[in-house]
Amino acid sequence: MPAAIAIGRVFIANRGEVAVRIVRACQKLGLESVVGFAEPDRSSLAVRLADRAICIGPARASESYLDHERVVSAAIATGCDAVHPGYGFVAESADFAELCRAQGLVFVGPSSEVLRSMGDKSAARTAAMAAGVPVLPGSPPLASLDDIALETLEFPLLLKAVAGGGGRGIRVVEDASALAGAFDIACREAQASFGDGRVYLEKLIRRARHLEVQVLADGHGTVVHLGERECSVQRRHQKVLEEAPAVVDPSVRRSVLDSAVQLADWLGYQGAGTVEYVLDADTGDAWFIEMNPRLQVEHGVTEQVTGVDIVGQQLVIAAGHSLAFGQDDVLTSGHAIQWRMTAESVEDGLIPRPGLITRWQPPESIGLRIDTHCYAGYAVPPFYDSLLAKLIAYGPTREDAIRRLDSAAASFEVVGVPTTLDLCRAVLAEPDFQRGDVSTTWLDGVIEAIGERRSVGT
Repeated sequence: MPAAIAIGRVFIANRGEVAVRIVRACQKLGLESVVGFAEPDRSSLAVRLADRAICIGPARASESYLDHERVVSAAIATGCDAVHPGYGFVAESADFAELCRAQGLVFVGPSSEVLRSMGDKSAARTAAMAAGVPVLPGSPPLASLDDIALETLEFPLLLKAVAGGGGRGIRVVEDASALAGAFDIACREAQASFGDGRVYLEKLIRRARHLEVQVLADGHGTVVHLGERECSVQRRHQKVLEEAPAVVDPSVRRSVLDSAVQLADWLGYQGAGTVEYVLDADTGDAWFIEMNPRLQVEHGVTEQVTGVDIVGQQLVIAAGHSLAFGQDDVLTSGHAIQWRMTAESVEDGLIPRPGLITRWQPPESIGLRIDTHCYAGYAVPPFYDSLLAKLIAYGPTREDAIRRLDSAAASFEVVGVPTTLDLCRAVLAEPDFQRGDVSTTWLDGVIEAIGERRSVGT
């Protein structure tokens, strides 16, 4: 059982909108914040808002945000008690968490043992099965195709990187003739992206929906869920739009909520985490696929419908305190939808287009929350992801949230870089989306149809 620890100053080992989000959570709790920034982020909003900021290296992430020694040294040099990794970069690194703790710093996240087991997707599947959670059929890690009896396979299948994440390291295999080629490519991609070339097989669900459950666990025996999110609107396996709650049968909801808490409890989890599931849109069956042992980009939609400050709770838990509420105290009300606005556009082929923002005029309206690090005069750097802002619309009903998000996308003024605001409005207008009848490949078809219509029009 963790003892309470005095945390007064928090080092933020990240950038962009999540760094701003953590700064604001620290302010709310009366904690000092220090932002570690790479040189291109010197003029970022997080640097402006934090109590202090320190440069941790050049643009290359491997020499700044991903350099464990530099980050920890900067945290110690600025007198910090804890390190919040946000998401991405070092957020799921067991080695980084161990280094922080070895140097007397509180790592805002679960133990290195949990990070190591959940970071290995195959080990996570094994843990989930041991916890009694339904897991999508698949294989153990494969060093070669000789490790599996090919005649036992049922196609189509997914090849997935054991150390994968962010939609990378995934290949669809339609039949046996394509397996060898796909295996070689997947192994090379996995090695290049994650430094780990291992892959495994997983059953492919043709019309798959992506559900996830937000959990909080305090290390004192309390584990609660904050409801589920729907994350099926994806482009090339990367989430674009998320909402809470999901449009699902109550029995499916109960099943994933219960099993998520069951897994977190079995792991002895501490902190905020997300348990992810694939749902067969045709049969209604749901299976565990992985657990993200960190904050999620889409945490804001859950905050809007529950009123729980997830980032604040991460800091409270990291300090060794018990949660001040139990499961019966968590009430969900209304509906929230988030759009990830990036510096891309359909016309540009959704290729990131960094540049100088010369006008930035976000809308202000009831039920609208905008998480961003951008402002007029901000130069979007070419070195990192192209996320500009998260538009989160909340309403009493899903229909209200859709209308408010559409209105926000229509009135948001950005000049200097392209944005995906038009794509947001196109998605919201689709009858399939309005019915909640989407899958993880649905958006790719919508984008293709938009491109074809524009091509005919020109």
